[in-house]
Amino acid sequence: MIDLHTHSCASDGTDTPRGVMEAAAAAGVTVVALTDHDTTVGWDEAAAAVPDTRVALVRGVEISTRAHTPSGGISVHLLAYLHDPQHPTLRSELERTRHDRVQRARRMAERLAEDFPLTWDDVVAQTHDGATVGRPHLADALVAAGVVAHRDEAFATMLHPGAPYYVPHYAPDTADAVRGVLAAGGVPVMAHPRAGTRGRVVTEDTIAELTQAGLAGLEADHRDHTDPDRARMRGLAQELGLLVTGSSDYHGAGKQNRLGEHRTDPAVLAEIEERGTLEVLRPWTR
Repeated sequence: MIDLHTHSCASDGTDTPRGVMEAAAAAGVTVVALTDHDTTVGWDEAAAAVPDTRVALVRGVEISTRAHTPSGGISVHLLAYLHDPQHPTLRSELERTRHDRVQRARRMAERLAEDFPLTWDDVVAQTHDGATVGRPHLADALVAAGVVAHRDEAFATMLHPGAPYYVPHYAPDTADAVRGVLAAGGVPVMAHPRAGTRGRVVTEDTIAELTQAGLAGLEADHRDHTDPDRARMRGLAQELGLLVTGSSDYHGAGKQNRLGEHRTDPAVLAEIEERGTLEVLRPWTR
């Protein structure tokens, strides 16, 4: 059981990095990728848990990017696997994104505070030290304040991109991010490419253009995809010569997604490891 997309409290998950590894072991997952948003800060803790949990670790990150199309910019999440975290260009972009996320969250908190009992300190209280700040932390603060019942309600209303409280944040161009991951020796895979409930999705033509830039794969099997979506993404991947992954996008208690609910073929993982700079950390090789 290989699950290549999970989040810890280093970004917007609720489990610690070790907790993700322990939860993976309890769910029968044998290989898990820790892919927190725009940060690798959880890698060391997750790696230290490999011998105890007997779960292999794929070190990764989920990069917030923006694809520029004739109809406007579209948010694209790019999974990067087994890259060098010290590569200067990619590291600089991730640092810039994290910094702007904080400023964006402050501005959103200020707007929300005009209508709801919310302060910036309330948001900080929902954020672990060193974590990438995002809308989920604003949502958790709103839940704690009794404004909404759960994260989903906050995202569907006041944190939605169409809401007056919403503020965008900096994100690198998707094609540039793909090239940055490759330069850092990593393997770039587009996360949930057909997740229309999250907003507008890129066209197949854009995916083809990103393939020319070096995109390596598509996360076809994901909770936010319909069966026809999954079939089409698999077909497109075959047409473009891309790898196909399946993942849970686990966030602990932050979402309903369950570890191992979608999986990646071992042959695909082997290809990712062959292309990447870092090795998969396995219990028997540590």
